[in-house]
Amino acid sequence: MKVLIATDGSDFSLAAADKCCELFGNVPDAEITVVSAYEPLQPIAAEPFAVSAEYYQEMTKSARLQAEHHADATQARIKEGCPNANTSIEILEGKPSARIVEFAEEWGADTIIVGSHGRGFWGRLLGSVSNAVVNHAPCSVLVVR
Repeated sequence: MKVLIATDGSDFSLAAADKCCELFGNVPDAEITVVSAYEPLQPIAAEPFAVSAEYYQEMTKSARLQAEHHADATQARIKEGCPNANTSIEILEGKPSARIVEFAEEWGADTIIVGSHGRGFWGRLLGSVSNAVVNHAPCSVLVVR
């Protein structure tokens, strides 16, 4: 069984990791992959208001490091809750909902586990990642509150 856990570092994501251990921690041959996605910043202003290219590179680097940190923390939580689980990490670049769905399809995931909310008001207002994953996933999705 292939289980994909998408994390953004929120409390809801950590609850998803706990639920994963509860449901799949003792399943023989279960593969659990933790994914965290980030979006690189794209230049949006033209001269004379443009920000240097180095700024965008540093912000993208920072976003990747943050995604790595969230994935590492979630993997540690899984290893604590189900120490015999076979886990791995993938860091995805691009729109989180689209990249999670694409990776699940490429990897052949049987189940995706996501937290019910992410990083705050704007994410819910503009469309949550969990909602997009539920509507476009190639497999079953468990949304954890």
